[in-house]
Amino acid sequence: MTKRVFKGSVMLNPVPVVLITSRNKENIANVFTVAWIGTACTKPPMITVAIRPERLSYEYIKESMEFTVNLPSKDLVRAVDFCGVRSGRQTDKIKELGLTLEDASIVNAPIIKQCAIALECKVKNITPLGSHDLFLAEVVAIQVEDRLMDANGKMHLENADLISYSHGEYFPLGSKALGKFGFSIMKKVKKGKHKK
Repeated sequence: MTKRVFKGSVMLNPVPVVLITSRNKENIANVFTVAWIGTACTKPPMITVAIRPERLSYEYIKESMEFTVNLPSKDLVRAVDFCGVRSGRQTDKIKELGLTLEDASIVNAPIIKQCAIALECKVKNITPLGSHDLFLAEVVAIQVEDRLMDANGKMHLENADLISYSHGEYFPLGSKALGKFGFSIMKKVKKGKHKK
């Protein structure tokens, strides 16, 4: 298969798309859209977020060293796009979109009620990279709607209708798994054999 070579660029796709909320020292909240976010560590649980210094949320997060990551469903795709193209300096995006803010359990930044999952984060380090600064943050609490939990306490995020971002477009995530972790090396049970 022939491939075309391009100069180096950020071509990692698809990526999760999230709504990040923060609050400044005057208790004013802001929300903005981020697709450059990822898992960094399991113990302690940590994530990375790349943010442009000119963003209003950059100021709020750097000041408070806290934020929440809200995972939106496909029903919120218009809000996700709006929060990515409008600045909180000119528009009260929370009011404009009718988003409902609730208190987080640990951090001062609010969570978005319309999002089924929220990660509460405390910034540990900020690294200037160029166009963006990299925020390394510890996830200190997670809030998950009861409807996504089964009777055994297992999370079913496939039922949250989450979305992804791929090269300038938003896509729904499918709810049917292609496999589960470790399936490629699991031993197959022979048909007709039953445990006694």
